[in-house]
Amino acid sequence: MIVVNTETITGRKITEVLGMVRGNTIRAKHMGKDIMAGLRHMVGGELIEYTEMLSEAREEALNRMITEAEKLKADAIVNVRLTTSAVSGGAAEILAYGTAVKLD
Repeated sequence: MIVVNTETITGRKITEVLGMVRGNTIRAKHMGKDIMAGLRHMVGGELIEYTEMLSEAREEALNRMITEAEKLKADAIVNVRLTTSAVSGGAAEILAYGTAVKLD
C-alpha cells in the first residue's frame, strides 16, 4: 500500500477515487507513567512517556486507516493527514485520514 501526504503519486495515474478512509485511537498512559511525566514536567525535558504514547497511537491510527483502504481494494492512500486532540488529562486521540484510490 502506497501512503503519501501529497495529492498525487509521481509516475502513477489515479484512475479511481474510492473515498475517504480513516483510522483513529485514543490512548492514555497508566498512572505510574503519568506521575513520572508530571515530575519530569516540573524539572523540564522531554516527556518520554507521552512521546512513546503518541508514537504508538500514530502507528495504530495509520494501520487502521490502511486496513480500511485494503477493504476497499485500494492501491494507495493520498493526501494523508494526522490530527491530535486531547480527550482528557493524559489521554489523546490520534486521527489519520486520507483518500483511497486505484492506480494504473
